[in-house]
Formats: sequence, C-alpha cells, structure tokens
Amino acid sequence: MGHHHEGKSDIVPLIDRLNRYPIGLPDSETLRRILAILFSADEAYVASRFPLQEATLAELVRATGWEPERLTPVLENMADKGLIMDLVYGHRTYYLLLPGLIGFFEFTFMKQRQDLPVAELAQLMHEYLFEDSDNRMGREFFGGATPLTRALPYEEHIPVESVVTTWESAREIIRRAGYGAVGMCYCRHKKEHLGRSCDKGAPTREICISLGSAARFMVRRGFAEERSVEQLLAVIDRARDLRLTHITDNIRHKPSFICNCCSCCCELLGGVMRGFPNGVAKSGYTIAGDTEKCLGCGLCAKACNVEALELVGRDNGSKKKRMQVKTGHCLGCGACIPACPTGSLALVPAARPPVPEKKKDLFVRILKDKKRFAPYVVAGITTRVRRVLGLG
Repeated sequence: MGHHHEGKSDIVPLIDRLNRYPIGLPDSETLRRILAILFSADEAYVASRFPLQEATLAELVRATGWEPERLTPVLENMADKGLIMDLVYGHRTYYLLLPGLIGFFEFTFMKQRQDLPVAELAQLMHEYLFEDSDNRMGREFFGGATPLTRALPYEEHIPVESVVTTWESAREIIRRAGYGAVGMCYCRHKKEHLGRSCDKGAPTREICISLGSAARFMVRRGFAEERSVEQLLAVIDRARDLRLTHITDNIRHKPSFICNCCSCCCELLGGVMRGFPNGVAKSGYTIAGDTEKCLGCGLCAKACNVEALELVGRDNGSKKKRMQVKTGHCLGCGACIPACPTGSLALVPAARPPVPEKKKDLFVRILKDKKRFAPYVVAGITTRVRRVLGLG
C-alpha cells in the first residue's frame, strides 16, 4: 500500500513542517500512526522539505537534493493521494504541500480508495480529532481569533431591506467561480467507515462543491467531477431542502469550496458544539423569533446544525414553551427557518467582524494570532529573490 510504520525519523520532521501552517497538527502517537499510513518514507521526506509557498520542480529539487527523475514520480503519487496539489499556471506547474486540516485529512475520504486501510484511518482520525482529553486539535483549529471557515445564509430568507453583498450567498459564489466540481463528503464517508449514517439523510456523494483552481486539481486527480453552474446550483438547492448549513472559506474573493454540513457528521460544526462557538465565522445575520406565533414544537431546534435553539419553560403567565436563540451560538445560516410550521423565524442583520478579502489575508491573520508569521515573511522574500535571479 506504500505506507510505513518504522519509527520516527521520517514522521517528526513532517510534523514539524506541517505545524508551520496556520492550522497545524498537534503531535501525538495517534497522529504519527495516521501520517505513517498516509505517507511512504520517501513522501514523508519530500513533504518535510517543502517550502511554505507553492514551489516549482526546480525549487523542490534544490530543497530535497533529489534529481528530477527521482522526485517527479514521488510528486505524481503524492498528488494522486491528495497529499499535495499540483497547480498549472500557463506552461509551469507549481506544487503545494497540503495542510492536514483542511487538507489531506479530507482528501483521504473524498474518493473510493484501494490503496489505504480506510476503516483503520477513519477510526484513527476520529480518535485524533475527538477523543483527546486535552482537546489540543480543537484548540488548534477552532481556538484562534480568526476562523478558517464561515457560514453562509439561505438566500431566500435574507431580509429584503438588507443590502446583501455577493460573498454572503452560496449561489452567487458559484456563479462567479468560473469553474466548479462536485464530490464526496469527507465527513460522511469517514462516518460510513465507522458504521454510522447521517441523521438527516444527507448524501455522501454529489454534495460537496469545489471551485476554481482547487476544483481543477480535484477533477484532474479523481477527487471530484466537473459540473455546470446549473448543476452546482441544484446541489445547493438539495442541501437547502435537507436543512444543511453552507460552509465556505472565510474570505470574500474566490472561495475554493462550499460544504453542505449537518450537525451529526460535520467536524466543523462538531467543533462548534464541542465548546468552540466561534470556531466557524458567522454570516452577517442571526435568527430572531416571533414569540406570539411560536408553537413551542421544537422542530426548528431539531433542524439547527449547531444546537443554537432551545425550548425554554413557561414564563410571564404563558401556557406554552417558546423557542430561544442561544446568544453567540447561531451561525446565521437559516437552516432552521423552513422547519418552522408557523413562519415565526427570520434572519435579521447582525454585526460581525469583517471577512478577510483573500486567502493570503486570512492566513496572515491566523499566523499573526498564533505568532507564526515571521517564517512566512522570510520564506516569501527568499522565494521571490531566487525567482528574480533565475534560481527557481
């Protein structure tokens, strides 16, 4: 299968390299077992030598000390496995080492695999993400001041008097992307290998959307299938009907994915419910309820994907329970609205922190929050100088 288990010499440098990303992977024996399965010894070495930015073959030859004839097939295999991305710009190919999350953890379960022990990996990843008593991965992914992802509101439930910017609509993101594909949900596929299924009946396949250059890579390497704009919009409509929450990059310019998430499977929303209510950036809206119309039936609470709604007891002489929004928990996605039989719920504008413009801006914020920014500055300057001098 191409994986290995022989000790720490290859894995420790790989973990050190991965932990220079905005979202790292806290070291543990479980993590080392995961990486030893995913990476062969050669792949672990090559990955540990990757620059922080996209790199050409010539730059990777210099970084690894390997000849192109030895390095190229390793890079090809790593791209097929979803450990790196190969991005084609004009006549030149650039390679980028993927982070663990959001990255090669997800790619591991985004296509049917015969080359990996997926059932074992599903269990190991579940243990790593959710069974650490210190919740180190939760703090690493969700505990920063700037979330990596954000929620999008249901388009038809946005108040007509509000000014809706283009980045607050999943459908508008798809229309502007220029290229898109649909693929398998990592979370639900992994859950299948744990012997469980989605409580909302959401599909594992044909549900997660990739966009732009990321989608082109995923189609080329068999992780997704190209779809038209209308076909992708139909995926969004199906997700809305299932009362899923749309999650995308926490950026305004060219988001690379839209996942359609549920509370029972999604690891992003799972983190929100496990003590990190700000781990996913909220949309520019929140839910408000009409207490006079509310029946207290609880259907909206069942539809909510982050347990942000709860029934509260009778008060002020009322003979019925009523729905209450948990302050700070609502993502403003609107998944609960179609579940209400009396139409007593609505999205209303809410003040939120500004959304970063581009992915680079997002990463800079996170890196500064975690005091990891300096290596990126140095690496970026070094890369630019070498390319100007014709050394890359």
